[in-house]
Amino acid sequence: MVKCSLIRALMVVAGLVGIAAFTTPANARVEININKGNIQPLPIAVTDFLQGDMGAQVSQVIAADLQRSGLFAPINKSAFIEKIANPDAAPRFEDWKVINAQALVTGRVTQEADGRLRAEFRLWDTFAGQQMTGQQFYTQPENWRRVAHIIADAIYKQITGEKGYFDTRVVFVSESGTKQQRKRQLSIMDQDGFNVRMLTDGSDLVLTPRFSPSRQEVTYMSFEGQQPRVYLLQLETGQREVVGNFPGMTFSPRFSPDGQKVIMSLQQDGNSNIYTMDLRSRTTTRLTSTAAIDTSPSYSPDGARVSFESDRGGKPQIYVMNADGSGQTRISFGDGSYSTPVWSPRGDLIAFTKQAGGKFSIGVMKPDGSGERILTSGFHNEGPTWAPNGRVLMFFRQNAGAGGPQLYSIDLTGYNEQLIKTPTFASDPAWSPLLE
Repeated sequence: MVKCSLIRALMVVAGLVGIAAFTTPANARVEININKGNIQPLPIAVTDFLQGDMGAQVSQVIAADLQRSGLFAPINKSAFIEKIANPDAAPRFEDWKVINAQALVTGRVTQEADGRLRAEFRLWDTFAGQQMTGQQFYTQPENWRRVAHIIADAIYKQITGEKGYFDTRVVFVSESGTKQQRKRQLSIMDQDGFNVRMLTDGSDLVLTPRFSPSRQEVTYMSFEGQQPRVYLLQLETGQREVVGNFPGMTFSPRFSPDGQKVIMSLQQDGNSNIYTMDLRSRTTTRLTSTAAIDTSPSYSPDGARVSFESDRGGKPQIYVMNADGSGQTRISFGDGSYSTPVWSPRGDLIAFTKQAGGKFSIGVMKPDGSGERILTSGFHNEGPTWAPNGRVLMFFRQNAGAGGPQLYSIDLTGYNEQLIKTPTFASDPAWSPLLE
């Protein structure tokens, strides 16, 4: 966990040798149009940052982030012709064009007299022969991986025109032990699977963790004392509180876009309905009232609408309603059943789990139900969560005969699927907003 004081200590300083050297030239032409369908990854050279092992480690994390996005193809370092000796000087662009490096990243990592690390980078357009951007960062040595993620985000934004998603974390349920005695702990990690920490001790079952969109806070369900309750956990302080005690089961708590409310499903008398709770006043408001099971609510990013799952038509389907509960409309009509709808941070798509033909699939559709696309299918895929830029999904998968679930990511093309390695089995991922 990055403490609040460490977050504030991470300073971004634009300009190393003058502002002019760090602005984007008007004729720089390296870019990726990520609104196209299947995108050809951009060849990019990420050199080892000077000085020493720390510089090489930072550049390795940057290259790994960019490669996992599916938009960049880092060139093998064995192909490099020029050895960068001074990252402040312009490189020999012809040497990089020969190996088809359309973009080049150079930099250094040094330690200040006060013990802080200073990480500097420059992004070059090799074919235009000009610098695109450059920045430097100061932080404590233990935060070196986070600096690498921030640099990767800066490169991603400069070339694609949209925010990256690398300086983020994922909360999930860590699963260990046998199937008969499975231990489930609330856990957190960097988005690439590193820096895993357990947030609960595993003595009580935990389910459906969700990140606040506005601060480093998590809501989740726990069976502490054999009583199902929804909890709020402040990640920076470790402070935990009960959202409320309800007479029935509580499912799928999720924050409103402003972080001031929690929306959830409460079970009573064999059916469940959607409720909201104001986190300041602790007042609840009922949004649905049916004899069916309404669950898995998710707000649109503007807070005006809610998607949810309901079996009121006989089997689980996806519905959309206004934030006050009015205008409840079914939007899924394909074969099989639909569950776990999650609204994209961009507002343009709703991700879902679909069960049909003996398979579980992860897909997306527009908020009116049109444009349904399946991104991946398998024995058991479930629980999609969006990266904060709305371009990548994470979910959990259990393969036939496997001992437990694992986490995967996939982008909206459906071609770039990645295993996220964790020390134990893992399920129920929830992506954080970009860290501040």
